[in-house]
Amino acid sequence: MTYTIYSKPGCPYCDKIKRVMELAEVKHVVYTLGTDFQRPEFYDKFGQGSTFPQVYAGETHIGGCTDSIAYLREQKVI
Repeated sequence: MTYTIYSKPGCPYCDKIKRVMELAEVKHVVYTLGTDFQRPEFYDKFGQGSTFPQVYAGETHIGGCTDSIAYLREQKVI
């Protein structure tokens, strides 16, 4: 399974979930605000006021950093 991370530069929670995925050697792709998408596109996808990061497991939206780490633990990925 491939995980998708929507992140923004300078976000400590984005950096944390990316590091967790790297350490666990989990296949993932990172999309970055300002490079791969703009804020209006982010809000269209996740809702106005959504925070970074937002993570998908395949086609399933997991949520932010804390929810993603909990999910990875539940799935015995980490």
